[in-house]
Amino acid sequence: MKKIALVTGATSGIGEACARRLAVNGYNMIITGRRAERLDALARELSEMGVGVITLEFDVRDREAATAAIQGLPPEWQEIDVLVNNAGGAWGLEPEYEGDYNDWDTMIDTNIKGLLTMTRLIVPGMVERNRGHVVNIGSVAGDAAYAGGNVYCATKSAVKALSDGLRIDVAHTSVRVTNIKPGLVETNFSVVRFHGDKERADNVYKGIQPLTGEDIAECVAFAVNAPAHVQVAELLVLATHQASGSVIHRQ
Repeated sequence: MKKIALVTGATSGIGEACARRLAVNGYNMIITGRRAERLDALARELSEMGVGVITLEFDVRDREAATAAIQGLPPEWQEIDVLVNNAGGAWGLEPEYEGDYNDWDTMIDTNIKGLLTMTRLIVPGMVERNRGHVVNIGSVAGDAAYAGGNVYCATKSAVKALSDGLRIDVAHTSVRVTNIKPGLVETNFSVVRFHGDKERADNVYKGIQPLTGEDIAECVAFAVNAPAHVQVAELLVLATHQASGSVIHRQ
């Protein structure tokens, strides 16, 4: 019987790449996101790879919708082996004292509370079955704040703390927990951060070759495919000319 992986935020970027990469490994895929047309397009692509696919359209901020979607899965899809908590993002780059309340709420509700919701819905089954793997997509931003990052950095620090805490909570089981911490990754991330200003977003990646969603998906696959006795607890992944969240050499 094929294993099952669930990827949140699978409609673009890292989440979409993770869904493709895990499908290559033969996982049946549950893909979630807010854009039905993108989910359907990805589902068709994955189906052509010979794996089973279920799409779930919901926003991880909506706890009731997430709960209904997970509880409504067919019985044969209930035993999820891999959860990739990828849904998240950054909104705004203002100083903390000038931040937008709505941006703050969106980041906290998505990056922290959304991750918690999915963990709460799926990990109890993993513990009961004594198997499973939770992969949280954190960030180098969770290691140290950078200018304008304030609340986003705080949410990714929370992802690190929640990953570490969950790893402690399931240490008596065979469930593994991994926190993947990317640096600069060229996806739709910066377009979202700058509220659709593509020119400003493109400047983020000028003068440096950034990581891609596929690069991060390879890291996820590495952690998931490690032998059962090996737990990749944390993986920091930076572009070659990036030293930290704030030190970048541009050519």
